[in-house]
Amino acid sequence: MTPHIEASSGDYAETILLPGDPLRAKWIAETFLDDVKCVNRVRNCLGFTGSYKGVPISTQATGMGQPSTAIYVHELLNMFGAKTLVRVGTCGGLNTDVKLRDVIIAMTACTDSGMNRAHFAPFDFAPSADFGLVRKAVEIAEEKSIRHHVGPIFSSDVFYSPDGIATYQTLMDHGILGVEMETSTIFTLAARFGARALSICSMSDCIITETQISADERQQTLTQMIELALETVVADAS
Repeated sequence: MTPHIEASSGDYAETILLPGDPLRAKWIAETFLDDVKCVNRVRNCLGFTGSYKGVPISTQATGMGQPSTAIYVHELLNMFGAKTLVRVGTCGGLNTDVKLRDVIIAMTACTDSGMNRAHFAPFDFAPSADFGLVRKAVEIAEEKSIRHHVGPIFSSDVFYSPDGIATYQTLMDHGILGVEMETSTIFTLAARFGARALSICSMSDCIITETQISADERQQTLTQMIELALETVVADAS
C-alpha cells in the first residue's frame, strides 16, 4: 500500500496497461480481461488485475499529465513489481500522413516538461521504448492490417496552448507524429528502474486540420488499439 495505491503486494501483474482515464481502465478490464479484480480505488484512479489469453495483466489509470503519471509509474515499478508498462491512449496528430483513427507506435518521446531537466541537466535525455515490444507491436499491426506509424511523439505539459498550432511547428518540421501528455515520463522511469515500456496511441484529432473523430469512432478505434497492446504483450510473454 502507498499513499496513492491501496493494493497489496502481488495484486498487480508484472505487465500493466496504463490509460489516463480511470473509466477507460475499468472498460479495458471489463471488456478484455478474465477473472478481473479491482485492486485500487484511491482517488478514483482505478486499477484492475485479470488475465488475457491466460497471461496475467493489470490496467491502472494514471490521470492526465506527466506529474500524475510519474507518481503511479514510480510506485508500480518500485512497490508493486511491475516489469512491463504499456501506455494506451489517444493523441493529437502533428503529421498529415497520420490520419484519424491511425495508431502511432512511439519509438521516442520529446517533452517540454521540466521533470527530466531536474535529473539530467546539463544533458538532454532521449527516452525511448523497448525495441522488442515495438517490433512485436509492428508485426502484429501488420498482420491485422491496422494502419500504423512508428516514430517520435511529443509529451506536453500544456493542453491549451495560447499559440495554437504555432507551438508545434518546430516539432512538425522534425518529424514528430503526434502529441499527448504521458509517454515521456513512462519511458524515462522505465529506463531509470530497469523496466520495459511501450506506448501505443490512436489519433483522435488532427492539430493541423482541426478534424476529430466522433465518440462512436473513438470507441471503435480504442478497441483496436487495446487489442493491439494486449496481443503484443501476450506474444512477448510466449
